[in-house]
Order: sequence, then C-alpha cells, then structure tokens
Amino acid sequence: MPVAETKKSPISSNRWILNYLLREKHVFIPSLIALFVTAGLALAFPYFLKELVGSPVDALQKAVPPAEILARTNDIILKLIAALFLQATIGYFRVQGFIRSGESALNHLRKDLFKHVLGLPVPYFQDQRAGSLSNRVTADLALVRETLISTVPQAVRQTVILIGGLIFIFISSWKLSLIMLGCIPIVVLLMAFFGRKVRNHSKAAQQSLADASTVIEESVQNIADVKAFTNEGFERARYESSLAAFLAIALRGAKARGAFLSFIIFVLFGTIAFVVWYGAQMYSTGGISWENFFSFILFSIFVGASLGSFPEIISQLQQTAGATERLREILDMSTERESGRSDLTLSGAIAFEDISFHYASRQEIAVLENLTISLPSGQRTAIVGPSGAGKSTLFSLILGFNEPNSGKLLLDGTDAREISLACLRSQIAIVPQEVMLFGGTISENIAYGKEGATQAEIESAAALANAHDFIAELPEGYATLVGPRGTKLSGGQRQRIAIARAVLADPKILLLDEATSALDSESERLVNEALERLMQGRTSLVIAHRLSTVRHADQILVLSKGKIVEQGTHEVLLSANGTYRFLAETQLS
Repeated sequence: MPVAETKKSPISSNRWILNYLLREKHVFIPSLIALFVTAGLALAFPYFLKELVGSPVDALQKAVPPAEILARTNDIILKLIAALFLQATIGYFRVQGFIRSGESALNHLRKDLFKHVLGLPVPYFQDQRAGSLSNRVTADLALVRETLISTVPQAVRQTVILIGGLIFIFISSWKLSLIMLGCIPIVVLLMAFFGRKVRNHSKAAQQSLADASTVIEESVQNIADVKAFTNEGFERARYESSLAAFLAIALRGAKARGAFLSFIIFVLFGTIAFVVWYGAQMYSTGGISWENFFSFILFSIFVGASLGSFPEIISQLQQTAGATERLREILDMSTERESGRSDLTLSGAIAFEDISFHYASRQEIAVLENLTISLPSGQRTAIVGPSGAGKSTLFSLILGFNEPNSGKLLLDGTDAREISLACLRSQIAIVPQEVMLFGGTISENIAYGKEGATQAEIESAAALANAHDFIAELPEGYATLVGPRGTKLSGGQRQRIAIARAVLADPKILLLDEATSALDSESERLVNEALERLMQGRTSLVIAHRLSTVRHADQILVLSKGKIVEQGTHEVLLSANGTYRFLAETQLS
C-alpha cells in the first residue's frame, strides 16, 4: 500500500493542526484576539506594582506630603483592580472559545480520519493487527486534543508575556537586558536539539502504547478462546511485555525532557540572579534609578517564568508533532478508486477472462492463474475445491476488494474497473461463512442492508430469512441487543440475520460462503430454506461445503491451485470419476 515517505517537520505538523483550528476561525480568531488582550493585561500587574512601589519611594525622597502619596497609591490600586477585572472577564469568554474551537477542530480531524480509513483498500486492513489502527488513532488524537485545548493557548499567552516583558526590561535598562538575553541563543539551540529527541521518543512511545492497547482488544475479542485454552497467564505476560516496552521508551523520553528542563532552570534563573546582583551594583553607584531597577526585577521575573514554561510547551508541541506525523501517514495512504460509471444497472452476468492474481505480500504464489469463467445472469453457480484453491479470492475480485494482476473481470460485458465501486457493491450482497454482527439491535443489523429501511421492510426481510419467529420470541424483539459481534445469538440465528440483511439489499448478484456445516440439523434446514428464497432470480455464486447445495446448482466449478479443473452439472461431474467425485465422496458428503 503506497504511503507518503516525506518526513514532516514539527513546523509543518503544527501548521497542519492550525489548519483544522482555522476551520472554526469565527470562534478561534476572536478567542485568539482575546488571548492577546488578556496576556497583555497580565503585564499590568508588574507595571502597576512598579508604580505602586516606585512612586512613594520617589515621593518620600522629594518630601511629597503623605496625603498626596496616599491619593496616588489609591489611584494606582484602582487602575490595577480594573485591569484585573477586565482580564478575568475577557478570560472567561476566551477559555470557552478556545475549548469550543479546539474540540470542534478535533471533531473535524476525527471525521476526516474516519472517512479516509473507511476509504482505504481491504488489503490494508488485512495487514493490520486487530484493533491496532483504532488504538493508534485514539492515542494520537488524545495527544493532539491536549495540544489544541491547552498547549496552543498557553504558547500564545507566554509568547505575548515574553515579548511584552522584554520591551519593559529594555525600557528599564538596556545594559542589564543585553546581559540577561545573552543566554537566549544557547537556549534556542538546545530547544532544537532536545526537541528532536523528545519528538522521536514520543512517536515511538505512542506506537508502543497502541501495541499494548491492541493486546487488550485482541484478548477481549477472543476471550472465549483465551479461557478455553487457559491462556490468561500468557495474555497477561504479553500485555506486561508491551507495557514494559512502552515504559522503557517513555523513560528515555523523560530523561531528555528532564535534562532539557534542568538546563533551562539553571541557565535561565542563574542568569536572572546574576543580572539582579549586577543591577544592585549599578544602583549602589547611581547607574540606575530605584524605580527602573525595581521595574527590571519585576519584569525579569515575568520573563523568566515565561521562558521557563517554554521547555514544557515545546516538548508538548514536539510530542504532538510525532503524533500528527503518524496521523498524516494514515491520511497520506491511497484510498480505493472512486472513478467509474455510477449509473449502471446490472442484470448479473459475470465473466472472468484470463484472470491471474497474486497477493502483494506473496508475489511468487499465484492464487488464480489464467482463469476464464462465464456466469450467466440469474443462474446458480457452485464453487468447490480444496482449501487454498482460490475460492474466496473470486469473491474478493467481484466485490472489488482486490483487482486482478492481469485479465479482465466483466459485469454485463463491462470491465469492472470502469464501474464505480459504490455502484458495483450496491448491487451485490454477501452472506459470509462467519457472520460478524454489529453490537446494536437486531433491527439495526438487518437494516444495514438498506439505508432508511422501514420497520415493516425489516420484518418482511426477517420473515423471508426464517428469522422473524425467533426474533419475536425474544423479550425485546427486534430491539434486542446482539452483543459484541453478535455473541448473544447462536450461529444459526446470526446466519439468518445476515440473510435477512441480504434480502433487504435486494441485490442483482449474491455471494454465499455457505456456513451450514457448523449448524445443527434444524438450524441448517431453516437457513437452507431462507437461502433458497434469497437465490431465486439472482446470479448466485456459492462456495459450497455441503452436497445438498452443490446438487441443485446450474453449474459447478471445481477449483484447484487457482485453475478450473472441472466444470459441469452435479450428474455430469459425478460420472466423470475425477476431482469432483473425490470431493463429493469425502469433503462434501
């Protein structure tokens, strides 16, 4: 499956996230403006505090009357309270706006990801471990959410405070400012160095955590097998091993982040301490006024606190960059084709013309080889053959899950590649060998065959599938929850619901991977009756496991090692004394 190999830089990853935020620009931009305002108002506190302390000191030195000093301090306090009230009021709406725009942006991202995942080709999912994709996406989206809701506003706020604070300290004393800012180039270089390490560790940690979550999902999905084979200890060990791998990677990342933070604290606050000491020397020699010196100290504390928060902000952005790279890898994968005719109504005739096929992961093994078959419209064709003969691959090609490496698949004489997949699949229904239902109600599972189906249509389809009677006997009827993958129903009940779904779809072409071999005699009888009704008047292609199905087919194809070795009716092939007769006497009996 083609995947874009271009490495995304942290800047491009963060810009990618910003594009999602800008989809909610009517909320995000006003919130951003409000954030700039509140961040600027945060600088009002040290400014008025400087005025509050500096002015009375200067006034006392100039022998200003106490009443005038008190009036001025009262005026400063009122202005400070007004600024704080304004900051709090705007901040209330700013927080709501950022949460709203962030959550909305995340929903846009979730929708885009899910839409893209649904459009990925079936072979991609066949190469994935169960649950690995969903766990990977969930872990990465959680990290992106934290960035959108918390880190982005914090980064903007601290940037405004940093720039505003630097302006004020330069006004107070440019000499002291230059000394303090001398360490910034070193800090910036170290941010880039440690940030790359943090991003790499974060990407590896997210993948490792997704792997650990996959173990849980696999164990829960197959809990009956886990317990039947008493493999609880094995699964615990597998999960603990995955967690240990995650912890090891996380600890390596913690070392990089810890080293970075420690260095910043030492260099940054050590520099501030040195500058304050140097400023005290200047003040003692008259090189700086008390008000400017006090102002410098206050704003230096704010600048230092702002700079001190950047390592964590940068670290979070680097982690998010690692997560977004993984999400973008999914979005960069090629989806199924969307081209082709969408107005074609099929009658159901199918033809394979000299088709050969092999899976991308096993190119040296031909699954189908120079296969030529004609399946007339409305007829029933049974396919028999040993395991691995290529029977299921025929279904995969008809459904467009895979495309032949050579040859043509024709539907009503039209090359399947010229028909849109949506148009093609809307006229095909499949009843698989192993029916996996969704975890909703029986009604919802049957309605999956036709969007917007009425309850009357659902019940009519269930009756034709011999499912209505058992459904009606359930306490909640059609509203009964089937459980994960339909585990609350028996195999025969799940099979009949799958048939009802196919009845509701009213397909031109019917693909049956018959699964009656695992059913009791009564369930088999009911399912066979339903299948007989379903196949009437439709082109039906049946992978046969029972002789009863094969006997009534209009034609039988005997498939072996990707080739048709025999073809004909049951009576003709049985008298030929070949592969079919052997299968009929052994596997199909």
